[in-house]
Amino acid sequence: MYSIAFDIGGTQLRAAIFDEERRIVDVFKTSNDRTLGAEKNMDKLIDFCLGKGLDYCGVGIASPGPLDLKRGMILNPPNLFGWDNFEIVKYVEMKTGLPAAVNNDGNLAGLAEARLGDGAGYESVIFLGMSTGMGGSFVYKGELVNGVHCNAAEFYNVIVSDDKYHHGSANPGSLNELAGGAAMERIATERYGRPMTARSLFEKYDEGDALAAEILENTSEMLARGIANIYYMIDPDIYIIGGSIGLKNPWYVEKVLKKAKGYMTDPTIKVAMAKFGDDAGLYGAALLAEDVARK
Repeated sequence: MYSIAFDIGGTQLRAAIFDEERRIVDVFKTSNDRTLGAEKNMDKLIDFCLGKGLDYCGVGIASPGPLDLKRGMILNPPNLFGWDNFEIVKYVEMKTGLPAAVNNDGNLAGLAEARLGDGAGYESVIFLGMSTGMGGSFVYKGELVNGVHCNAAEFYNVIVSDDKYHHGSANPGSLNELAGGAAMERIATERYGRPMTARSLFEKYDEGDALAAEILENTSEMLARGIANIYYMIDPDIYIIGGSIGLKNPWYVEKVLKKAKGYMTDPTIKVAMAKFGDDAGLYGAALLAEDVARK
């Protein structure tokens, strides 16, 4: 039987159909239209999958948090407008007649990398997504560790500094606010006195710009502290690094890891780069669909 994977984003929604070999056989992409609301946006994905006339085992949904996993509900993600308190699992099950489950998109990306990527075969796997925000997950014996409030492995909120800046639910001085792509943009814009993106910051660094080097030196230090904190809390078998910043700038990852190892009592850690890139959430959602179908 086939499985359905949904990936919910602030600007784009995706549906993927997977076969029994966990291969993507079809993909549908559409905009997340703020004028439609959650149900009608979801209908576009559901109609695409049901229109194929295939037999499905279940549905897995990757969504930004915060989530209530027990109730299958999207709470109040800052990048989803009109989706607050949406009982997405109940709605999808009603529309499809299939068992469904939802989890954090970062968690499901980590699940895919742990079961199907270079984390396969290891007992404890940490996934760290270095992108616009800092995502993460902890997979132990092939299963996600969610925590009672779905806050386990939310490394974005780990405090690494006494810096006072924060927005939304992020803590002041947290990893997300000082080392994520949005943080790089904020800091660079302040320091340069003009709008800057994370990409332009890395380009400046490549050109030998001293200010860019200083900013990235500081952000890499914050990220190194975060990884060191993870080391002492979990001490995993392997770290999987993903996200656009990590995958596109391997030299930066090396800089971060070198700094992080300086904080560790045994710095002989295993590190691998993510295999599935932007599709990691879809692969993880497909695995979630398989899991919920077996229950």
